[in-house]
Amino acid sequence: MTRKSQGGLVDRALPISFTFNGRPMQGYSGDTLASALIANGVKIVGRSFKYHRPRGILTDGADEPNALLTLHRGARALPNSKAPMVELVEGLEAFSQNCWPSPRFDLMAINGLFSPIFVAGFYYKTFMWPAAFWERVYEPLIRRAAGLGKLSDRPDPDTYDRSHAFADVLVVGAGAAGLTAALAAARLGKRVILVDQDSRPGGRLLAERCEIDGRAGAEWASAAIAELAEHDKVTVLTRTALFGAYDGRSYGAVEQVSEHLPDPASGMPRQRYWKIVAEQAIFATGATERPIAFTGNDRPGVMMASAVQTYVNRFAALPGRRAAVFTQCDSGYAVAADLAAAGVEVVAIIDPRSGDKPGVDATAAVIHGEVVGTHGKCLKTITVRNMDGKTEKLKVDLLAVAGGWNPNIGFASHLGQRPAWSEPLQAFVQDTPPDGMHFVGAAAGRYCVSAAIDDARGKVAALFGREGEVAAIFEEPSLAPPLVVSGCDKKAFVDFQHDVTVSDVVLAEQEGYASVEHLKRYTTLGMATDQGKIGQVLGHALLARQQGKGIAAVGTIAARPPHTPVCIGALAGIHRGEHLKPTRLTPTHDWAASQGASFVNAGLWKRAQWYTRPGDADWIDSAVREAKAVRSAVGICDVSTLGKIEVAGPDAALLLDRLYCNAMASLAAGKVRYGVMLREDGFVFDDGTVARIADDRFVISTTTANAVAVMRHIDYALQVIWPDLDAKACSVTENWAQVAVAGPNSRALLQRLLPDIDLSNSAFPFMGALEGRWSGAPMRLFRISFSGELAYEIAVPTGLGDALMRMLTELGSDLGCTPYGLEALGILRIEKGHAAGGELNGQVTAGDLGLGRMVSKKKDFIGRALAERPALAHSDRQVLVGLAPVDPSHRVTGGSHILPVGVPVSAVHDAGHVTSVAFSPTKGRWIALGLLARGADRIGEVVNVVSPVRETSMEMIVSSPVFVDPEGERLRG
Repeated sequence: MTRKSQGGLVDRALPISFTFNGRPMQGYSGDTLASALIANGVKIVGRSFKYHRPRGILTDGADEPNALLTLHRGARALPNSKAPMVELVEGLEAFSQNCWPSPRFDLMAINGLFSPIFVAGFYYKTFMWPAAFWERVYEPLIRRAAGLGKLSDRPDPDTYDRSHAFADVLVVGAGAAGLTAALAAARLGKRVILVDQDSRPGGRLLAERCEIDGRAGAEWASAAIAELAEHDKVTVLTRTALFGAYDGRSYGAVEQVSEHLPDPASGMPRQRYWKIVAEQAIFATGATERPIAFTGNDRPGVMMASAVQTYVNRFAALPGRRAAVFTQCDSGYAVAADLAAAGVEVVAIIDPRSGDKPGVDATAAVIHGEVVGTHGKCLKTITVRNMDGKTEKLKVDLLAVAGGWNPNIGFASHLGQRPAWSEPLQAFVQDTPPDGMHFVGAAAGRYCVSAAIDDARGKVAALFGREGEVAAIFEEPSLAPPLVVSGCDKKAFVDFQHDVTVSDVVLAEQEGYASVEHLKRYTTLGMATDQGKIGQVLGHALLARQQGKGIAAVGTIAARPPHTPVCIGALAGIHRGEHLKPTRLTPTHDWAASQGASFVNAGLWKRAQWYTRPGDADWIDSAVREAKAVRSAVGICDVSTLGKIEVAGPDAALLLDRLYCNAMASLAAGKVRYGVMLREDGFVFDDGTVARIADDRFVISTTTANAVAVMRHIDYALQVIWPDLDAKACSVTENWAQVAVAGPNSRALLQRLLPDIDLSNSAFPFMGALEGRWSGAPMRLFRISFSGELAYEIAVPTGLGDALMRMLTELGSDLGCTPYGLEALGILRIEKGHAAGGELNGQVTAGDLGLGRMVSKKKDFIGRALAERPALAHSDRQVLVGLAPVDPSHRVTGGSHILPVGVPVSAVHDAGHVTSVAFSPTKGRWIALGLLARGADRIGEVVNVVSPVRETSMEMIVSSPVFVDPEGERLRG
């Protein structure tokens, strides 16, 4: 163990067991996976993406490019988890990625021998020729090599949640500046949401030895959180990472809800997605320490100095026993002091800046020079070159690198705001952030704790009219520019995860990729999971040096969301599987289930597809049996899912006249009319029925799929096109249970149900409508038929739907009453030639469906003008026809193409396609509906129907689409 016996913020009374690559290890409560690995002496945690070089832990936060591990096994496996961000939990299993058989010995390390070939633009230069190799050779190889961790390919057993929050002030980051801002806003009575991705608020206060108001930084942070908890308008979200800033002052965040729990409660979500809307957002997101480019800077044992400080002070974990610090900023000296205080031997502080540093107390010998090389599989020695050019080797197992700081300002770029270069800070900053967004503390270049606190307090005061409390402008010390050690070779890395080296950047510039955007894509600089937080500015500084320009002239790229990786499951929330969209059950669902129904998703509804009975060999047997029952006796079917919209008002008739292509104003009360709606472009939008209940009240029906779209269409017409019309429309689909009763015995069955109503043909003819009462509640009865048989549809309040269906079943037991589902309904409507989903594909006109005579010439309606375009009335258009195989034993497949007999099977000769298919018990064979060019003129013609996908071909006879009772005698009987 390389753990100090005392100190740190871990709880040694609560040990935690975990495994890494199958090896048992121990940590403590308060550890991260990274700190526990360091405490257990683990140096190599994985391999790099391209060259498979051994890599160790580099940082202490979400910018970690090396320690990407897979957590857990099986379906719960979570790849590419950043070890510094993983809270240690009992029984945690962690595994290295991108290596085989182990991170210490990886056979793919042979890639390193080919590093002279795998340079910038390798793929672009190599995989261009021969072109025929791309799909068969190159692409499969690239796909196999791409990526780091692997998904389990199993269904995710976890659940995810979603929540919304609103605040006056959103504070991002719970370091000194963030806690100060949250406290200041809370004391003003503002609604505050504080978001921090760590499990323990405090930020760098937990990592540095500092005092605030006479208290240690960690104690001050705890007291601040305790005070915030007393404010009822404050919400503190720990373990929550903000990942994006969006329009409307909205922000996205993901909370780790149960990942830190060894045994989460059943049903507890793994993560929660937060959508936060805030009037003001204060970003106290700190700064990222940048590396220095020198040969061997990726070797295990080389770490960012701030990370070393975190592991030593917060976790009491020692990354090494004999250390050196390579720094070009004053913060490196504090790290050296902390290492010495922890008992680590600090061999030297290497600083390329000349002269003494005022106010800096060096705890070791200061060498004014640079590190030019590292040695050992894990760090053993470093080579240092002083200002005179002399070199010497130092024996160390830890090198802390402090290359300066980059304020974390990427969230402003999410809203299109480009950063600006600051010469005093030698970093990119946000001088003019988007409205409602403010950067404070280290994110604004205020690296000193006292300056960060004053900056945050002053920002809140300025936002809420307390100008007298605004802090003064701070004078920050000048910092050194990003450093690339001269003379470094191809093993000096800029982007650690993607193995982008100094030589790659130089080569890209030499080959003409002078823009930072081109550099990114040509070298993959900044395209890894850290989004360029570590090496991007360093790479752009190198590009500027190659071009002889300042960094300000070269610029930097805009950050894009997500700021940190986000699991897709968190974005989907509960909307997956059966919860992908709301599930609606029909009023008779329980009854249907008791009758042996198999259900299918129809729009948002679960509908009975067929009812299995003893003797049914398969679903076709069930559907055919049900269709026969409708043709010979009586069938009942729940059609409640059809859209039902009530339209009322003095101008209701006029409105419907303008919505439908056929006349509706002339419809008499107590009558129903079939109607067709067109889109503005003249194509069929939807079809259904219109029933006039009273002079000023109508009930219209729509297809199940278009129920919402038609309601939206009517609302648009009333609000935008004709706001002067005195009419209202309301969707009542969920208010009424509606059952179709169809077949020769349908009248007899309904007469038993409604003995007080005369249902004779003379009293209640075809297309009639009436209102009455059943079981003490309102009832509506329509004589309409989708099956082509004598049929009715009866509607009652939703709560009575189940009772209605059970009563019909009981009363019709001796009449052959049979429930039928969607498959039988499809058979019946195809036999009758009714157009439905397959035919209403958005590309057909009323004339194409044989409904041209319905289109009124005497009134205006939506779609009339464009429906009269010559192309929509051309004789070559594909129109609805019936199709039957020449060989009755052949089975037709939907979607097959229709071609003339004797021509080659090609798109040139395609004359149409099959839209709907069914086995017709009436005809004793398979039949189909289709759209065929000049179909009305080709009745009786034999055509070739082919399916290249299924490799089928058959000859079929073109016929009228109406296969059963073309004269309509049955439905009028």
